[in-house]
Amino acid sequence: MDISSIALQGLEQSSAQVDAAVSQIASAGSISGGGAPVDVVSLSKEMVALMSARTAFSANVAVFKTAEETQQNTLNVMA
Repeated sequence: MDISSIALQGLEQSSAQVDAAVSQIASAGSISGGGAPVDVVSLSKEMVALMSARTAFSANVAVFKTAEETQQNTLNVMA
């Protein structure tokens, strides 16, 4: 597996983490199928998850850019 694929997988995981946190926040106060309200959402927990996902996303973008630069440098050396 090459570095770009690993970075792309990390970007997808970060996106899934954001989706999960947003879903939790959006469900706060909604009514479940049985008519009972959904448990209270811990906003601090979800904010930590969002900030963690942002950091992971930024790190994976940096890895992706570095992999691209490395490939370009390799091609320049071979030329």
